[in-house]
Amino acid sequence: MNNSAANTGRVLWAGLRALLVLTVVCGVLYPLAVTGIAQLVFPGKANGSEVKVDGKVVGSELIGQTYNLPLKEGEETAAPDLRWFQPRPSNGLGTNSVNTQYSIILSGATNRSGDNEDLIQWVKDAKAAVIKDNSTADHKVKPSDVPAEAVTSSGSGLDPHISPQYAKLQVHRIAEKNKLTVAQVDKLVADHTDGRILGFIGEPRVNVLQLNIALKELTKG
Repeated sequence: MNNSAANTGRVLWAGLRALLVLTVVCGVLYPLAVTGIAQLVFPGKANGSEVKVDGKVVGSELIGQTYNLPLKEGEETAAPDLRWFQPRPSNGLGTNSVNTQYSIILSGATNRSGDNEDLIQWVKDAKAAVIKDNSTADHKVKPSDVPAEAVTSSGSGLDPHISPQYAKLQVHRIAEKNKLTVAQVDKLVADHTDGRILGFIGEPRVNVLQLNIALKELTKG
């Protein structure tokens, strides 16, 4: 009995020592080493790809955000501020057909099938809103002009990019609301359009946050 108890004690002590060593190595030393290397090699990405304006963090290159008017009393969803380029819809919780909260805690897709009646109606409503919001006195948006991502969210619901097509669809409205020329806004979109990664991966895209920052600078001038 004494030998059995002694063996059990040795095994437990060995296990405890292994637990302590692995905790220190894997739970302290390794994370510190990885964090230190990341801060030295690519600090910007390690810190969340923050975007700063005048030294103040205004968002991340990796996470989309809204550009809405202040929420009015009785409203469940704020109306978009049409002075700014708008992102694609973002999925959320609740009864709103197109939820543009861009809240990280609500990341995810609708998980509804393509023939789901609610989803079909949401897309129709979103398309009608895109056409109405982006039509101006001298430029009418056609239903065929509206790209898919203008009325559907990404898998995460947090995509910071839109296609150049959707950005260009908004050009006339942006020009009218900000008293700019269409040529000025067209150039802004062109200057902030990123090509395919390595020339062949993915599709051309526009980061909405970066584009709106540039728009703000342009309107100052």
